[in-house]
Amino acid sequence: MKIRVYYEDTDAGGIVYHTNYIKYCERARSEIFFQRGMKPTLGDKSGFVVRDIKASFLATSLLGDTLEVTTKILTYKRSSIVLLQEVWKEEVKVFSMEVVLVYVDEGKPCRIPEEFEDIFKTY
Repeated sequence: MKIRVYYEDTDAGGIVYHTNYIKYCERARSEIFFQRGMKPTLGDKSGFVVRDIKASFLATSLLGDTLEVTTKILTYKRSSIVLLQEVWKEEVKVFSMEVVLVYVDEGKPCRIPEEFEDIFKTY
């Protein structure tokens, strides 16, 4: 997924504010579903929640830059998935994170729905 850096994404120095990289990765994860006419949930009380994030800030991005977020599955289990998401500015990796997502229904971990398993098989 490609993302343009806007003024609202930056700090007073024109550098992307660190938490926005996590937001960009969240958008990319959601876009995986939206591109297929779906949402990453099957109801109001179910969906993926973040259990753990390990983030590395490797370089800076500036106002006007075009970034690309890549997503790769590292581990897939019954109720959780571990993703590697990276943000690139051309050939330079500026951010990397491993995120553990758990699928919950009414606040309790449960099996990832079959509809979503088919989506993840393409990654």
